[in-house]
Amino acid sequence: MKQVAHIIATLTLIGVIAGGSLSLVNNWAAPKIALNQKAETECAIYLVHLDGKRYEEIKNAGFEVYKVFNEADSSVGYSLVYSGNGFQGKIKLMIGLTEDLNKTTSIEVLEQSETPGLGTKILEPPYKDQYNGLVTTPSIKLVKGVEPSNPYEVQSITGATISSRAVVTIVNEGIAKLRAVENKGASK
Repeated sequence: MKQVAHIIATLTLIGVIAGGSLSLVNNWAAPKIALNQKAETECAIYLVHLDGKRYEEIKNAGFEVYKVFNEADSSVGYSLVYSGNGFQGKIKLMIGLTEDLNKTTSIEVLEQSETPGLGTKILEPPYKDQYNGLVTTPSIKLVKGVEPSNPYEVQSITGATISSRAVVTIVNEGIAKLRAVENKGASK
């Protein structure tokens, strides 16, 4: 009985020390992680809007979206952060959109955990570049096994159709939400 109490006390002490250590590391690392994520987001804003010089966050949208301005302080469009499910896990994108929301300027993948060598091809220019100047109306469509024949079509990645479809879905859903926010704001 005495030996069991000693083991329980030892394990409790180890648990308290380990938990305290993890808490200290988390408290030290959390602000640094937040700063890095903010810097990554800011970099992506300007990657999807190469002519952007400053941005303003649109508050109360219910998701992360920024209005981007050029050197002359004229609005050039929006940078929208939106995420959804991919094949392996969550995919988080920065979507550049024109002022009228009728075209994408480009996309950047902020986070993903897709299959290396297949799903990770969403990070590569042959796939990502299809979103440069892509028409968003009526909505972006994924085509498989054929070249896109319409200005709103994206060709899927062979062997990674689920990841390709996930990106198209995320972009379409994000644009639909932003249009709803903009229409709500315009009707006020």
